Amino acid sequence: MSNERNHYLLKKTELRISGISLKGADLNAIASVISKVLCLSEREILVTNVQDNSLTLDILRRSIDTRNIVGKKKILLQRLSEIEGVYVSEAASLHSNGMLGWIEADVQTAREALRRSENMVNEISRRVKMRAIVFSTGQDVSNGQIKDTNAPLIKTRLEKIGYSVSIGNPLKDDEEVISGILRKAIHGGGYGLVITTGGIGAEDKDRTIEAILLLDPQAAVCYTCKFEAGTGRHVKDGVRVAVGMLSDTLIVALPGPNDEVDQCLDILVRDLESARDKNSISENIAGTLRRSLLDRIGHHEKNK
Repeated sequence: MSNERNHYLLKKTELRISGISLKGADLNAIASVISKVLCLSEREILVTNVQDNSLTLDILRRSIDTRNIVGKKKILLQRLSEIEGVYVSEAASLHSNGMLGWIEADVQTAREALRRSENMVNEISRRVKMRAIVFSTGQDVSNGQIKDTNAPLIKTRLEKIGYSVSIGNPLKDDEEVISGILRKAIHGGGYGLVITTGGIGAEDKDRTIEAILLLDPQAAVCYTCKFEAGTGRHVKDGVRVAVGMLSDTLIVALPGPNDEVDQCLDILVRDLESARDKNSISENIAGTLRRSLLDRIGHHEKNK
């Protein structure tokens, strides 16, 4: 967002022009001139009120490029005065409670202020991107039957590459609970990376992949192994990992066994540092687990 210099209008989209009077003026012509000066389409300009010596309009969009509005007061009033039936006094002024107020700003001063604000946004984005939280899932972990060794392992590895890492409370095997807590962490906690461990298997109790898909229906889901559903306790057709996105937060679902988590971390760290997309990360993690499984099967067959 900062690279494009787009700023949210935050519903403060109203712009009022004082010191302007109309007599037989064409509102479509007024909207056309305003849209051209502010680099908008005519459909994004709506004149909402004309009375006495003022005109009020609304910008019908959520964000605006600040470069297109800074210091545009003079040229805007000049172009309006050229429209037949529009009379602009020397004391005409523009008023807005939001980003549109930049129209009246001194160009040099405004650009410096925008540069500072963009630097601040970039720094905040960088810090958020390097904040992570780890959740382990499973009844045995959440009720204290077994020690959570995954979260501390992930925390240590991520901190070595500069992340600030928190460990969340263990999560129940429930897709609604998992997705709800992850959503809350993402929207309220300011994390650029969320990692879960466990719950990716083929049993009915394994619900982490389903939770990720609730957050990102286009999450990258890859199989580590496949088999026929309904075999033994397996109600699903395989074991999967998933990598999704919600807002700008990456969500990674890793396996539960500690040795498998350890195997995945080298791949995950490499892909995070190279800014791989979710599909590449998911396939690389799944590929690592598939090769490990094949090695174990081969070793087992050799030692029979």
